[in-house]
Amino acid sequence: MKKCVIIGSGLGGLSCGVILSKNGYEVTVLEQSSQTGGCLQCFKRGDAIFDTGMHYIGSADEGQTLLTVLKYLGVEKDVRLSRLDPTGFDIISFKGNHYNIANGREAFVNSLATHFPDSREELTRYYDLVNLVASSSAMHSLNRHVDVNINAEYQTRSVNEVIDSVISDPLLKQVLAGVQMLYAGEKDKTPFSTHALISDFYNQSAYRIVGGSSVIAESLTRNIIKLGGKVLTRHKVEKIECDASHATAVITADGERFEADLVISAIHPTCTVDLIDSHIIRPAYRQRLHNAHNTTGAFTVYLKFRKDKVRYMNNNLYIYRGDSTWGCEKYDEQSWPKSLIYMHFCHKDNPTYAQTGEIISYMSYDEMKPWIGTTLGKRGKDYEEFKRRKAEKLIDALQEEIPDIRDNIEAYYTSTPLTYTAYTGIPNGSMYGIAKDVNALGLGSVSIKTRIPNLLLTGQSITMHGMLGVLAGSLMTCSEILTTEKVFSQLRSIS
Repeated sequence: MKKCVIIGSGLGGLSCGVILSKNGYEVTVLEQSSQTGGCLQCFKRGDAIFDTGMHYIGSADEGQTLLTVLKYLGVEKDVRLSRLDPTGFDIISFKGNHYNIANGREAFVNSLATHFPDSREELTRYYDLVNLVASSSAMHSLNRHVDVNINAEYQTRSVNEVIDSVISDPLLKQVLAGVQMLYAGEKDKTPFSTHALISDFYNQSAYRIVGGSSVIAESLTRNIIKLGGKVLTRHKVEKIECDASHATAVITADGERFEADLVISAIHPTCTVDLIDSHIIRPAYRQRLHNAHNTTGAFTVYLKFRKDKVRYMNNNLYIYRGDSTWGCEKYDEQSWPKSLIYMHFCHKDNPTYAQTGEIISYMSYDEMKPWIGTTLGKRGKDYEEFKRRKAEKLIDALQEEIPDIRDNIEAYYTSTPLTYTAYTGIPNGSMYGIAKDVNALGLGSVSIKTRIPNLLLTGQSITMHGMLGVLAGSLMTCSEILTTEKVFSQLRSIS
């Protein structure tokens, strides 16, 4: 059996661990934190549970891509899903109106056409284009025989450029761009392919995970162990040891050495190269990764509601408070928050009342400068006051939409980009890792392969972020080892 050491126990690391364990590798996953999961982590405050990253998923109906991959990983048996409202799983609040984003082609078009009756044909063309671009990605569609040139073309065209070319109504353009907080979109920068892959994922079907996304991490961990592998927490990796041509071992902070025939790094690419002291990794490659632009960070308020006071909301509310759904990552003290997402946690099947919810808004890492270098829980009174002030502003903004919300909050907790970095290791607390940019395709594109032949990369910065994006990346990483033919053959046996 070949020994495979995987650095990081987020979705990318754990899913690669399961796939390779199923295919005869002796897998060891090393995680620096006390909890596995990365962005799949949940946390508790008393009897209240909160999700930190993967708040809802899509394409999970029978025969759809995500459910097929979850079955392949042996996870679906442990996961209970709660369907979001198919007539409006996402609601865009903009300039005093609510616009429902519905599941399926006909419902999607009909829902938005109630507001934009003259745009019905354009909405159909837009929906079909999103589906076409998403379908041209082999790993997102689980179809090897796709026209990759389509996806490649729309990696070079920005979201707003393509929407402008299809949609004529200025307001509708803003509404269709309103889901861009799902990928931290930037005007004239983010590729339309990113928008299409994320939008299509949810257009197919949309669900919350009952009990939180940590159940997926727990299931993947158990599956690796059942297959003979190991998942070790509190094992911070400090070095990837190399000989003249290959990686030979992974060394942890306490000096433990894990010999490896294969190393997969599921952490941020910049953090990966910082672990390597070898001439094989060229200085230019290191510099390129360090110069790559990461997506913005986020500030989150975790709300614990008073018992049986807030009815469970079976959709996600995107609130835009200005004249555009673009540019919300650029703000000053007076204009923040320009946008926010409000959603509930699904704590049981078919809840009537919500126990907890979250408000999320963009936050620049620049606001963290006074506390960079401090440690979790020891950042001082100024930091706590900063978080309290920001939380109150976010709750005030939500109160404009939901007038009685403040009276129904029993307690709240907060996280900043510094918190995110502390728990996930992602530089600058970036929401989604390295940003894709049509103006700098080289900087935003990181290959799975490195110049070290037996060191491969996976995770949200390599292909795409989100549940399906990261899993697609894991399939691609494992295809480099097992061959694409073998991976697709195994997927076909599931479906």
